This record gives sequence, C-alpha cells and structure tokens, in this order.
Amino acid sequence: MITVVDYGMGNIRSVVKAIELYTDDVRVSSDPRSIDGSSAVVLPGDGAFAMAMKNLNEMGWVDPLKEFINAKGYFLGICLGYQLLFSESEEFGDSKGLNIVPGRVIRFRSKTLKIPHMGWNQVNFTGDSLFMKGIPDESYFYFIHSYHPVLEDDSWEIGTADYGEKFPCIIGKDNMMATQFHPEKSHKYGLKIIENFVSSLN
Repeated sequence: MITVVDYGMGNIRSVVKAIELYTDDVRVSSDPRSIDGSSAVVLPGDGAFAMAMKNLNEMGWVDPLKEFINAKGYFLGICLGYQLLFSESEEFGDSKGLNIVPGRVIRFRSKTLKIPHMGWNQVNFTGDSLFMKGIPDESYFYFIHSYHPVLEDDSWEIGTADYGEKFPCIIGKDNMMATQFHPEKSHKYGLKIIENFVSSLN
C-alpha cells in the first residue's frame, strides 16, 4: 500500500491520480499510524514551510516519517515535501525541518529573474537513483517555487537545475528520493518517475 500523506498543505489529488495510472494500491491518509502498514510513503505539498512543519508536528507525523525514511523505506517527496526533508528554512523566519538531509532552504537571490521560479526547466543528473531509470539527462520538468535548498552534503545530490543560480532539485539515497519539481505535472518523464517508484515496490 502506497500512503500519500495528507497534512493539510496543498491539493494532493493530482499526485494520487498520477500514482493511480500504475496501481490502485494507494490511499490518502491523515493518520500517522497508517505508515506502519505502508509499502511506500509519498509526501507532497504546496505552501509555506513553517505552516507545513506545524501541521506535521501537531498531527504526529514527524517521528513516523523520520523512522520510515531512516529504516530505508520507499519514500518520494515532492515540492514542499522535498524542502521539508532539510534541516531548516529561512521562509518567514527560521523554521526547523525534518532534518533528514543536512542543508538550509533559502529564497532565490536573483534581482532580475521573476520569483517564483515557475514553468519548465532543464535538469542535469549528477547522481543515480533507481527511480530515474529510463529518463535522459537534461530532461525538462515543471517547477513552481520561490525557495530552494543548499546542501551541506553533496552525496545526497541526484540532479540540479539553474535559475540564476544552480540548485539541487533531486536528492536521495537508498530507497528514498525527493524532487523540487512536480513529477505529476511534468508529462512523460515526470510520470516515468512515478512509474519507476511504483514498479520498484514489486
């Protein structure tokens, strides 16, 4: 069973619909206890970092998520669900994250480019993941975000993009991966990530 975490941040229906293209063994849950019976967990999300962490803490998701990932469970983080994996964020003041990936989420510094970074951008692969099989380097994916992480440990990096500055947009290790872009909105190659994620569970 793939559990999509519902913690009140963003419309997660598009993520569920993408997963349902490849399996019907998926559920949306706001109950952290559901993680115990899950073969995989997906953490999506849109919105503010601090509010997201507040919701995760109040709903009791923080420890189960960290335990699941640290036990090398199959995990996919998307957009805000990607940023929350980091140690902290400067969005609306300093906020602590899940602290699974060492690094800090900061706002784009460009004075000339439009923020948020919205639309299609090219991704350069710098590492490997079982979820990226069959996807060519320099493929395009769909982004919408005003903040991006700065890694303290480059061994987490799988892919980068450039928007006035280079930033990590895919990170992962073992059976977990997370993307700054929205694979569910990224057509052929984004859906290939979802397909690879689902097929890896078999």
